[in-house]
This record gives sequence, C-alpha cells and structure tokens, in this order.
Amino acid sequence: MDAQRAFDRAARAQRRQTLVARLRRRCVECMHLPVHDSRTHRAPAYASTVKEIPLDAIHATIEPHRARQFDHAFRPSGKRTRARWERLWVAEQRGEIIPPISVVRTHAGYAVVDGHHRVSVAKSRGAVTIDAVVSAA
Repeated sequence: MDAQRAFDRAARAQRRQTLVARLRRRCVECMHLPVHDSRTHRAPAYASTVKEIPLDAIHATIEPHRARQFDHAFRPSGKRTRARWERLWVAEQRGEIIPPISVVRTHAGYAVVDGHHRVSVAKSRGAVTIDAVVSAA
C-alpha cells in the first residue's frame, strides 16, 4: 500500500508541475528529462568501481524513450513505470540490496544509462546520495 501511495504522490506532483507550466504558458517539453547526446557515450569499463554520488547531480538520461517516462525531477509520468517503480519501493522498504545505477559523467553532472526507476524511487524516498558505476563521457 505504501508503494502505491508513494507512486501516486510522485505522479500527481509530476502532473501538477506540467499543469502549472501549461497555465503559465511555459514549454511543457522542457519539463521532460533531458537527453544527453548518446554519440559521445562510451560503454562503461568493466573495472569501474562503485561510488556514491549525489542525486541532485543527476540531471539527464542517455535513453530518449526514458525522457518521456520521467520528468526533469525523475518523477514518474505514467502507468508504464508503475509496476517496476512499486517493486523497487517495496524492495528498499524491506532493506533488500538494490544494485548500483550506471551513469556517465557530463559537463553538468551525470546522465543515467541504467537505473532510472532506482533514481526516481530514491528521490521520492528522500535520499541524498545513490551508489553508481560512473564512466566518463
């Protein structure tokens, strides 16, 4: 139940931000998660180490189709993300070990390669940092 309420709260916040942008006649497309140019992305090295990075430094994605599933604050935007999002919420609540996300370093911080739902859940739960495998852009 907690996971469902948390998802509903996050999705409502995302819809509210979109509505405010429309009412203020601002760019609604600008509310989506920015996409980092994937042509400059290299595959992460296998010898990469896991390090803790601040969630506020994560600002974009490598995958264009994920940009529509989350807004710029990594709030979920629809039913397509709900099941996985809720499973991750419950797993974190139980204290299960969540694998680190994969990010690429950019000029402005980090862009997510793998782990969009994990970032969204962590932000929703109020976390400040997250474990990540970082590769250079």
